[in-house]
Amino acid sequence: MFPKNPVSRRAMLGRSAVGFGSLALASMLADETRANTPNVAPLAPKLPHFAARAKRVIFLFMCGGPSQVDTFDPKPLLTRDDGKPFPHAKPRVQFAATNNLLKSPWEFKQHGESGLWVSDLFPHVAKQVDNLCMINSMHGTNPAHGGAMMKLHTGSDNFVRPSIGSWLSYGLGTDNSNLPGYLTICPTLGHGGVTNWGSAFLPAVYQGTPLGNASVPSDKAKVSYINNSNLSRDIQRMQLDRLYAMNRQHQAQAGQEASLEARINSFELAFRMQTEMPQLEDLSNESQATLSLYGMDNPTTANFGRMCLMARRFSEAGVRFVQVTHSDSNVQWDQHSNLKEGHEKNAREVDQPIAALLYDLKARGLLEDTLVWWGSEFGRTPVAEGKNGRDHNPEGFTMWLAGGGVKAGFRYGSTDEYGYYATEDKVHIHDLHATILHLMGIDHERLTYPYAGRNFRLTDVEGNVVDKIIA
Repeated sequence: MFPKNPVSRRAMLGRSAVGFGSLALASMLADETRANTPNVAPLAPKLPHFAARAKRVIFLFMCGGPSQVDTFDPKPLLTRDDGKPFPHAKPRVQFAATNNLLKSPWEFKQHGESGLWVSDLFPHVAKQVDNLCMINSMHGTNPAHGGAMMKLHTGSDNFVRPSIGSWLSYGLGTDNSNLPGYLTICPTLGHGGVTNWGSAFLPAVYQGTPLGNASVPSDKAKVSYINNSNLSRDIQRMQLDRLYAMNRQHQAQAGQEASLEARINSFELAFRMQTEMPQLEDLSNESQATLSLYGMDNPTTANFGRMCLMARRFSEAGVRFVQVTHSDSNVQWDQHSNLKEGHEKNAREVDQPIAALLYDLKARGLLEDTLVWWGSEFGRTPVAEGKNGRDHNPEGFTMWLAGGGVKAGFRYGSTDEYGYYATEDKVHIHDLHATILHLMGIDHERLTYPYAGRNFRLTDVEGNVVDKIIA
């Protein structure tokens, strides 16, 4: 039978409003509790917020600032007006004093079916342009290497914040429990150093695991002591279990300690890494054709070629975020003088390996869900520093993406007629971060972590997804 005094729809909603609010509050508190509660498997795969276009990221970091007007952003007027004063106002804050306009020493040509422009510096990458999504309108805020690198990696140029790789590891975990969620190969130790791959206030398990550093040849960039010839795995497991029990007993008495939790997780991950890391670091099972493809048989390309090949192997094995840094003990692409000699040397080292990585990923069916990201902390000025160099320029520069759900053979945005300022469809570093997270299935406004009284995120309170570059 129907009730004698049925409740109207309006009354029902009014009476239950508090209940709905309680449910929402419970959900938010549960999210915060999970963020602060140690996870038995903190790197276990997690569901994205929505369907992802990419599963993993390979970041090819060109440390120091390649020149956009000498690589991927041709400016005919710069050639025409070589030696003349820049006709517009220069930025209020500059890194160094600059002079008149300086034309590019290299010729640009259109390539592929897309007709994207590439200079003679990158003949191998030019053959892959139909896979690239070129963003010619990047801009940042900091003209110094340290601040700009931190902004690029962490979203902040003046505070210690988690890196983008750490955020992705925190949000999505890893697809292979025997490997870290975030690896960085031969990172630079200068200009922010470990801050650029650190986890800051996120649990330490999400920080990047470095293999070597910029002053170490890539064939020496391996996990130290990965093989234990003195103890069997069973004995090691018994030792770890005993240590684990003692640490948990300590926690029960003293309360949660982030540093202790980090050590517990690092011990467990290091133990599991023994099962896969040695095989991944060993390239002897790669064919000679593959090694030659990456330039491993050429002294000029071998070092960076090995790094790119390792990035493919780690990504294929399930590592969520792999960074490959082209640098040395100085800032590799930082040609304040001798632009032609410096950029040509750098391009010779990376051009073939980068093209090989794109080709190899596509041939293996991995490029579709692997986002390859090429870029640096800023670009360079179209005006000269001294006689033959270029200064730092965060006002307008180029990055490109490939695979992972972005439009292929596509150019987005532009700089002014001389290549100094981003003008059309400008893309800030925060916008790029928001877009990368979006391609990975993450809403950048929802990926937060409670710290110091508020929720933090990679994009802070800024950032918009660049929908027009998404396929």
